[in-house]
Amino acid sequence: MARQIPPLNPLRAFEVAARLLSFTKAGEELFVTPSAVSHQIKVLEDSLGVALFIRQAKSLVLTSAGQAYLPEVQRAFKQIAAATQRLHTHHLSVLKINTPPTFAVKWLIPRMARFMAANPTIDLKVSTSAQIVDFSREDLDLAIHYGRGVYPGMHTEQCLSVEVFPVCSPALMQGPHPLHHPEDLKFHTLLHDDSTYTDASNPDWAMWLKHVGATDIDATRGPSFWPSHLVINAALDGLGVALAKKNWVTNELAQGKLIRPFEASIPVEFGYFIAYPEERGDDPRISTFVNWVRSEVAHDEASA
Repeated sequence: MARQIPPLNPLRAFEVAARLLSFTKAGEELFVTPSAVSHQIKVLEDSLGVALFIRQAKSLVLTSAGQAYLPEVQRAFKQIAAATQRLHTHHLSVLKINTPPTFAVKWLIPRMARFMAANPTIDLKVSTSAQIVDFSREDLDLAIHYGRGVYPGMHTEQCLSVEVFPVCSPALMQGPHPLHHPEDLKFHTLLHDDSTYTDASNPDWAMWLKHVGATDIDATRGPSFWPSHLVINAALDGLGVALAKKNWVTNELAQGKLIRPFEASIPVEFGYFIAYPEERGDDPRISTFVNWVRSEVAHDEASA
């Protein structure tokens, strides 16, 4: 009588041989000889009491029984692989993420204590890059990308929108030329953020000055910085007036370390997007991190 569950090694040999229709190619994939594959298939057929292949001189053909059996076997192996991945994932405590440098410095790291307190079994491993992550080549679980959110094969969702406005140290309001009107910028150093990537809507000083109608100001003068957190540090040190992304200066504005001398801001087309391969959607580490980011963003919006 055939066993209810056939031996797994012969079953694996059947799946590979049936997919490739070759004992030789199956042997190469399984790192065994073609005769070993043939023997495993014979063991499986004897166990099932059914012929699965028609062995011809120069070809291998599935019987009708083999054709019906193959998709069910493949589905079972996929379920086993997925279950094994979930098992390992459940016990893994490291989530490897990659973010743009300033996102890590100005948004993620200041909040990580809250994530760690709420999720003591998950350790974040954070790396930074301005490049798009290739998950097929890089050992990463999730990425934050700055762009339009179009990444084929990826699940994406926007976590931060972007707007830009001038900021400076409160000390600049105490000198002989306090910043009451945009035209007063002619008396101050302009600090430039060079990390605009390929986003033409990300304003530089020339765009912002045109937006507010300020003239007779040389928008090219002043030092430039990359990544964005460096231009913010320069503003904190009183070196001049910086154009900053709102999300990077929220804490400094709340603490009075920076001020907005003018209310005018410009929205940016690009945003910050969470991205990861679609097949990782049921990874509990990823869902935990994504839900936490959502809660942090919702808290910020409610407090604004």
